[in-house]
Amino acid sequence: MQEYDVVIIGAGHNGLVCAAYLLKAGYSVLLLEKRPVPGGAATTEECLPQEAPGFKFNLCAIDHEFIHLGPVVEELELEKYGLEYLDCDPVVFCPHPDGKYFLAHKSVEKTCAEIARYNERDAKKYAEFTDYWQRVISAMGPMFNAPPKSFIDIFGNYNIQKFKDLFSVIGSPSKSLDFVRTMLNSAEDILEEWFDEEFLKAPLSRLASELGAPPSQKNLAIGVMMMAMRHHPGMTRPRGGTGALVQALVKLVTSKGGRILTEQQVEKVLIDNGKAVGVRVGGGQEYRAKYGIISNIDAKRLFLQLMDTDEVDDADPELRPRLERRIINNNETILKIDLALDEPLHFPYHDHKDDYLIGSILIADSMAHVEQAHSKCTLGEIPDTNPSMYVVMPSALDPTLAPPGKHTLWIEFFAPYQIAAAQGTGLKGTGWTDELKNQVADRVIDKLANYAPNVKTATIARRVESPAELGERLGAYKGNYYHIDMTLDQMVFFRPLPELANYKTPIENLFLTGAGTHPGGSISGMPGRNCARVFLQAKHPLAQGFRDARDSLKSTVGSVFGIS
Repeated sequence: MQEYDVVIIGAGHNGLVCAAYLLKAGYSVLLLEKRPVPGGAATTEECLPQEAPGFKFNLCAIDHEFIHLGPVVEELELEKYGLEYLDCDPVVFCPHPDGKYFLAHKSVEKTCAEIARYNERDAKKYAEFTDYWQRVISAMGPMFNAPPKSFIDIFGNYNIQKFKDLFSVIGSPSKSLDFVRTMLNSAEDILEEWFDEEFLKAPLSRLASELGAPPSQKNLAIGVMMMAMRHHPGMTRPRGGTGALVQALVKLVTSKGGRILTEQQVEKVLIDNGKAVGVRVGGGQEYRAKYGIISNIDAKRLFLQLMDTDEVDDADPELRPRLERRIINNNETILKIDLALDEPLHFPYHDHKDDYLIGSILIADSMAHVEQAHSKCTLGEIPDTNPSMYVVMPSALDPTLAPPGKHTLWIEFFAPYQIAAAQGTGLKGTGWTDELKNQVADRVIDKLANYAPNVKTATIARRVESPAELGERLGAYKGNYYHIDMTLDQMVFFRPLPELANYKTPIENLFLTGAGTHPGGSISGMPGRNCARVFLQAKHPLAQGFRDARDSLKSTVGSVFGIS
């Protein structure tokens, strides 16, 4: 039986980030990953080796914005381990059925100039809209980069500019009330309040819905900040694909003595006298943890599938029913399509330039089009009669992902995990079969071909992954790569539940990280970093508390007096 200071379940990017911080603090760490490769939803793989050798595909996550709102890359010095970020510019291209198109650059001014070709009022309002949401992001960033109940950490993350942005948003009773009203609103209502043109509202609503809900859903207006983030801090991708971030983290972890074992599916968390002491993997091998076990998988699977009922009930008799009934997944996930192309896409009806293909390509004809794409999923319907989609041709920015002159195409199509009236059929009883997923993919490609007709003739090979297959590969509950929905009632102090919201659990030495914890899903590393801080505070409360207070004071004083 092998013993480590810490055992981490799952080697997704948050688990690796958490491990890196704990290794730097002097702990020995073991990560156990069920797949043959680490990375979870952040891998880049040559998944069509026979049909399309040399083509590398991002199998889930692709565009990186949130990670630049925090210090993970700099603190862990990931550039030393091979990470190189490439800036996307333009950041969005969205062709509209009437021949207009939304072309967003990293520069707000250039984007406004593009909008002004069609509507000068909307161009002016777009500058105001972006400025407002960038101030909101700046004001909220310190909260993202700290455990939600750690006020010393949160305060220490503010500087003078962030305080100014905070007060500009909530600095008076009227501003505070307006901000609360905005947060309680829907993306659709906010966009209708600001803009006139559908060619502009449609892509903004499509990006807002990346949080996993239709634009009409109340309490989710924060999704409209997604476009503002593409201006600042900007949208990037690692050279070599999203998996290059994981490779850098793996190099760091192993260089510090951490151990990563793949094809090791944890089947049970071992509890002794109310304390987590180890795990058992398939085949019976056990690994002991001297100081703690950290779960990078969602709380539902952890407590309801990897632990005995009486062990959970002894710690908190209300936890299991609350996990079963309070945590919400709205049945929306993605059907993922990867194409190997022998030439780039071409959009002949929209003033095509190859530069348009560097960022995200959104097929969103109207807000109603986006609404259908999401609301139908909740009902178990596949919205494929007129598909909306998120498309990226990553090789336009990074030629290392495909053979010379060739390209990879990444297509995200929202789809239900459980198909209505198909319970008990298909993979895992979801209704999804190989025949059905390919029929849906055909319709998605047909829609894309309305804008880029050469997508069909340029395709060398295709990979389609159904929602059920994605859920199986990632180990994601109901295929939700965010673990749980990103709605306001399941964020910050409530993610995944109030009693689990600070990365701790009722079971001693058992901690949570990953997309199901604050601040949520996306490529950010924030849940991993925050969890490591909570772990260190729990193990060294006086020393870590002193360091946190010192760092907070130093940050504040430095901001005031310009001292670094």
